[in-house]
Amino acid sequence: MPNRLAESTSPYLLQHADNPVDWYPWGAEAFAEAARRDRPVLLSVGYSSCHWCHVMAHESFEDPATARTMNELFVNVKVDREERPDVDAIYMNAVQALTGRGGWPMTVWLTPDAEPFYAGTYYPAEDRHGMPSFRRVMAAVADAWDHRRAGVAEQATNLAGAIDRYLPATDEAPATAQFTGAYQAYLAAFDRDEGGLGGAPKFPQEPTIEYLVRVADEPWAPEARSMAFATLEAMANGGLQDHLGGGFFRYAVDGRWRIPHFEKMLYTNAQLARLYLRAWQLGAPDSFRDTAERTLDYIAADLTDPAGGWYAAEDADSEGVEGKFYVFDVDEFRAAAGEDAGVAAAIFGVTDAGNFEGANHLYLARSVSDVAAAHGSEPDDVAAATDRATRQLLKVRSRRVRPGLDDKVITAWNGLALRSFAEAGAVLNEPRYLDAARANAEFVLSELVVNGRLRRSWAKGTVSSVGGFLDDYAAYAVGLFTLYMATGEVRWYRAAEDLTRSIPNLFSGSAGLHQTAADAERLITRPKDQMDNPLPSGSSLAAEALLWLSLYTGDGDLAGLAEQTIREGGRLIESYPTAVGHLL
Repeated sequence: MPNRLAESTSPYLLQHADNPVDWYPWGAEAFAEAARRDRPVLLSVGYSSCHWCHVMAHESFEDPATARTMNELFVNVKVDREERPDVDAIYMNAVQALTGRGGWPMTVWLTPDAEPFYAGTYYPAEDRHGMPSFRRVMAAVADAWDHRRAGVAEQATNLAGAIDRYLPATDEAPATAQFTGAYQAYLAAFDRDEGGLGGAPKFPQEPTIEYLVRVADEPWAPEARSMAFATLEAMANGGLQDHLGGGFFRYAVDGRWRIPHFEKMLYTNAQLARLYLRAWQLGAPDSFRDTAERTLDYIAADLTDPAGGWYAAEDADSEGVEGKFYVFDVDEFRAAAGEDAGVAAAIFGVTDAGNFEGANHLYLARSVSDVAAAHGSEPDDVAAATDRATRQLLKVRSRRVRPGLDDKVITAWNGLALRSFAEAGAVLNEPRYLDAARANAEFVLSELVVNGRLRRSWAKGTVSSVGGFLDDYAAYAVGLFTLYMATGEVRWYRAAEDLTRSIPNLFSGSAGLHQTAADAERLITRPKDQMDNPLPSGSSLAAEALLWLSLYTGDGDLAGLAEQTIREGGRLIESYPTAVGHLL
């Protein structure tokens, strides 16, 4: 029998609608039931394309014995973090406060007053690698609730206090010293051999690259351009890019960008397309422009709803196996590539041993000129052979079961993609990109604005009841300003102005701009959204939108609010510059 999630618009919640777990969606009903039964709430937070969320679901939430334990001991609540980033942000702070790390699936136990008292991420079905099993953890939490309630209450009070704190604003806006300090921090973390910051797992950190691109001509940042270009080139050549179908995966599990975690996110591809295009404008090779176009073409082909919205993501898994859609065993590769297999294998690093669980995930192992020299061939002939093999491999791959599609349209992420398509249409004089941008703007403004207010998401013809967050208003305003600049069509400016002027009215609060609107559901704290990794925060996008509108109108109050928002992130700039690249 379907549980209470069956009426949801979220693809992630619908994945759990047939679990034997008696799931509730987030809301007052669940907490009232927890109070009535005097049981804790077990909050499980994840998202549709999350591999480890699928693993825990299969191991635990689909298991009748585990579900019986969950139903007996707790009131169980399932949340899509992409639909409710406010809930996710609050309780992720609790996870990090307790464990020093975070991730998804997120598992948090709450009092009936929604205060967290114990938290973690993925728990296996059986004890392994030093991790306790999910059932053992559940038994311990329930025992503490039943027999050590005073300790639980004290922990809940302490955690609630810890997550209800905000950094104070700086007295001044950032100046050259802060910008130089951020650049030096990036330089110190830069991997000179493989590009990117730090080691495995390696994330694109798009806002960081954006900062390097923006300061590329500053005298105090002499290596910014080369750092950005080297990182972008390494990602494009490595396995982070899908060399057959286009688009980028979310991150690499290794330090050389070879093997990705195979989910593809709209926000990753929207940001990277824009960065490759901008780097090409600054002198990077034409391959960067080609990468930008392939990435936008991937979004257009595989993440576009017929109505004009852009979908959230594709899963890492197909047929229950991570990466199965993308990899080739050596015999399959040779059969598909035919007479071009030898050249293509050299280009794409294909070996008998493979590089991913005995199979091969393709990356650019050698250049066309190197392979031509090794084979005694002309570079044009090698390039033609590679193109033929690529088409044949893609044809074979297209017959496989595709990864799951999260067909939820998220307003903020659509705003990032709108900006990328509009800029590409202008820079490349490409009408199809501008047409896609216009179609998206028409769709969002008609389907995701209800009674004058923006909503968070839309799926399968139904708009979510969840109101828009700060990043939704700000990201979409920036996207609309960009579409106006690209086309000169005033209607997009007017819509951007309306959204931007709504920001101070809806999101101002005791600590500046908050993530949630003033009239949104009351949570245990009103969160802020200030971290720019892996995508720009609501606060930094709001500062940008406010600055744009102040420049268009001369409205000094808007400029002042933008500066205040920047100063609220000033402590983060000083202490954690890699977390606020877009703000910088």
